[in-house]
Amino acid sequence: MSVRRLGTGTELVWIHGLGESSTSFEPVVAKLPQFAHTLIDLPGYGRSAWPAEPFGLEALADHLAGWLKQRPLATLIGHSMGGVLAVMLAERGAARAIIDIDGNVTRADCTFSAQATAISEAEFVDGGFAAIRDTVYRDGVADAPLRTYHAAMCFAQPRTFYRQATDLVALSETESMAPRLAALQVPALFIAGVPRGISEVSRAALDRHGVRWIGIEPAGHWVYLDQLDQFVAAIAAFV
Repeated sequence: MSVRRLGTGTELVWIHGLGESSTSFEPVVAKLPQFAHTLIDLPGYGRSAWPAEPFGLEALADHLAGWLKQRPLATLIGHSMGGVLAVMLAERGAARAIIDIDGNVTRADCTFSAQATAISEAEFVDGGFAAIRDTVYRDGVADAPLRTYHAAMCFAQPRTFYRQATDLVALSETESMAPRLAALQVPALFIAGVPRGISEVSRAALDRHGVRWIGIEPAGHWVYLDQLDQFVAAIAAFV
């Protein structure tokens, strides 16, 4: 697993989403020089090697928890699938606090994961992943965050993407993430991109279960790129 460390101060550990890499967080990190930043490329993504056997989400959370517990506990900041992982890590006692950025709450939040799992793994590896990347590339002409996502997807292992997409959809269908967030024993904040981030159904679920959350608008799924200054202020205030 590739790990980069930048700066000094209170440590923030950044966990990217499905198909992403830590590179997407660099604009945020540059705006928060008062913190120490640990930037992870999960196995199968970015600068990290492609594993012989892809990690499912539970196994990945166990792997990360073992690594995080070897050092002083830090605040974890996870985007999308990374937000789901941050919750799982807090449940494993591997976080001092967490910030979940637009992590999946219900099935309505599954976009690229749902597209991947609509076909078999063999079909996805043989051409389905390339087709999704092509769609992201075309849409990225008018959407800067999608351009960065396409670049990251080009380094992602297809089998890892598919395995974790499958787990992410299955977990989202249980609609268990909002109550799990509410039950955490560490401070937690959910940051949603409004109106184009998590679904309205999911925002209602956060309210119903009493999850502490804020909406930043106008923004989409990559809220930290769409509204950088607002996002940085929210992070600094919480930490």
